[in-house]
Amino acid sequence: VFSTSRQLAPALGYLGSRQKHSLPDLPYDYGALEPHINAQIMQLHHSKHHAAYVNNLNVTEEKYQEALAKGDVTAQIALQPALKFNGGGHINHSIFWTNLSPNGGGEPKGELLEAIKRDFGSFDKFKEKLTAASVGVQGSGWGWLGFNKERGHLQIAACPNQDPLQGTTGLIPLLGIDVWEHAYYLQYKNVRPDYLKAIWNVINWENVTERYMACKK
Repeated sequence: VFSTSRQLAPALGYLGSRQKHSLPDLPYDYGALEPHINAQIMQLHHSKHHAAYVNNLNVTEEKYQEALAKGDVTAQIALQPALKFNGGGHINHSIFWTNLSPNGGGEPKGELLEAIKRDFGSFDKFKEKLTAASVGVQGSGWGWLGFNKERGHLQIAACPNQDPLQGTTGLIPLLGIDVWEHAYYLQYKNVRPDYLKAIWNVINWENVTERYMACKK
């Protein structure tokens, strides 16, 4: 596929050697987050759902490169929803797995806790706001704690479907809560608030803090 496109557009030659996206390993076992999120959910969520986003993203990017090489802008535009959906699914889940930990829960410490108190009044108020934003997502989507770099403060946002936070709002993602039904249905059925109550027990505040410190630099 790529040899002809290289002849047509030498500047696009690098596209032929693109690294394919791959499914990241979980930093813990599928059952490590029990009883809060059971092993069956984690296994399906990671090995089936996230894997599908990765595979579909690779397929979409290949088609997109072909369209670029041909200068077919119509095809590029037609592929953008698939790029956003599958690319977002891969980005979001890659953050989500690291945001969770069997040793998680409790409250953050240090600068992140101070920033939460400054921007939301207290940790409990922050927790209420992010929970409410996540419960309130209609259909499928995500609740996020993000960092607004321009204003230098923390912000809560909700995104529909797999829309990635930074690519659609400009906020840098620190903590994402997946409220697609596949993230909780096998255990919590249709009671999303119960899942949201439980997930606070496995939030990896060390990871969230690392993300916060990195984007403050």
